[in-house]
Amino acid sequence: MMQQDGWHEGEIIKKYSMLKKINYSLIAVVIILAALYLQPYVLNYGKPNFGNSLTNIDMQLSPSNLAIINNASNNNFEIAGEMLINQTLKDPVLPFPANKTNQYNEFIVNGKPSVIYIGAISCVYCAENRWAMALALSRFGTFNKLFYGYSAFGDGDVPTLYWNDYNYTTNSGVGYSNYYSSNYINFISADSESNITQGFTMQPLSAFIASAPNATYLQAFEFMNSTNKFQGTPFTFWGTTLETGADGIVFGNSTPTSNKLDITYMTHQQVLDQLKNFNDQFAYGEYAAADVYIAYTCPSINNSAPVCTLPAIKRLEVLMNVAK
Repeated sequence: MMQQDGWHEGEIIKKYSMLKKINYSLIAVVIILAALYLQPYVLNYGKPNFGNSLTNIDMQLSPSNLAIINNASNNNFEIAGEMLINQTLKDPVLPFPANKTNQYNEFIVNGKPSVIYIGAISCVYCAENRWAMALALSRFGTFNKLFYGYSAFGDGDVPTLYWNDYNYTTNSGVGYSNYYSSNYINFISADSESNITQGFTMQPLSAFIASAPNATYLQAFEFMNSTNKFQGTPFTFWGTTLETGADGIVFGNSTPTSNKLDITYMTHQQVLDQLKNFNDQFAYGEYAAADVYIAYTCPSINNSAPVCTLPAIKRLEVLMNVAK
């Protein structure tokens, strides 16, 4: 069974190897990959050619593409949730029960609980994870803007969504805020900025605290830092649940390996079309990963959002030990 924390930089091979029986002929390969794992936060795939790097980076999604996220069908979340429960997904998504040591009180702002996100624009796991995050957040509110982005050339070059138009040419910085609104929750987000044509880099949490743009962000990042559970990015908080990594490994329509991620060679439009059509491995995995976040969040709002009434979400809340 997979470990209860998430996946973050440097963990993809170690985490995924737990899901399969290891063939003894591959022991030498496993040893090499384990050595790579011991180098935290860095995973350089070393490919000579990447996908459509920097194409449309920082441009806003068109209204029709934004609608794919905002208007996703609850039926997709139900189907993917049942697949997760029945363990018929081809990609690993966090199992249940959830880690009870990662449960905290809600972070309340203006009478609403919060989702807090700390990531890096260069991070391959943040890149993959934002698709599921965006789908989950869409069940509680609306994105007025989202932006095309990528992880670093040296860390997967994965097409992703940015919450804001980040500085992808700087050597060091932090980008804050988003264009999300909700009657149920707050979304407090920040990404470490760096030169996207290089490898993965991450500001320490102290940098987020030091440059927080207002009191809400300052208190949110101080709270995240106070948990002493930062292991890498993404580092998120949903309702009452701290997630110390990505909640799924979903990189395309085949099993991810150390040198092949299908999503690297996709355009943003191809990714969005898969989420819209909801008929392949990638879409099932991303919606299932979103279901985990939704199930974390629903109890903090007393299951008042329509998505919280889905049978799969209600079952996940119980199975993940987060139901009230």
